[in-house]
Amino acid sequence: MLELQGGKFDHADRLFSSIPYSWQLASETGGMQDVKELIPEFFYSSHFLTNVNRFNFHRTEDDIAIDDVVLPRWAYGDPERFIRLHREALESTYVSQNLHNWIDLIFGYKQRGDAAVEALNVFYYLTYEGAEDLEAIEDEIEKQAKIAHINNFGQVYFLFFFSFFVSKI
Repeated sequence: MLELQGGKFDHADRLFSSIPYSWQLASETGGMQDVKELIPEFFYSSHFLTNVNRFNFHRTEDDIAIDDVVLPRWAYGDPERFIRLHREALESTYVSQNLHNWIDLIFGYKQRGDAAVEALNVFYYLTYEGAEDLEAIEDEIEKQAKIAHINNFGQVYFLFFFSFFVSKI
């Protein structure tokens, strides 16, 4: 059931429709504008990459129809190949040697405070659970607006680790 964006699909230009474009927005070349985490399906199921229900996601401002997700060139248009290679990368030595850095950012000590600032890992204040006591807000419109913001943009995970996480390798 569609619950966000007033029960409708968002504008076509804001929908997830291209892995290369999403990577560009998330990487330094795109100014690191997009901070979404990958869902588990990126590593085991290709079904989310194809529009099997033939939903009409409309067209972008550039008149591009949004349909199946655009894959990187190295996937050769094959969602199964994309998932297989993505999983192989996740299980690689490089990832094993560096995964602890991601854990520190998402679940650990680089999530908040000076370490987060130094790691460029700071977000809007409502992103942090407990940053504001929503029950104490008397203005119902303000309260609902903040709840909608949290529901639409999410919150960071609970802090699990208070010191650095040790490398697997």
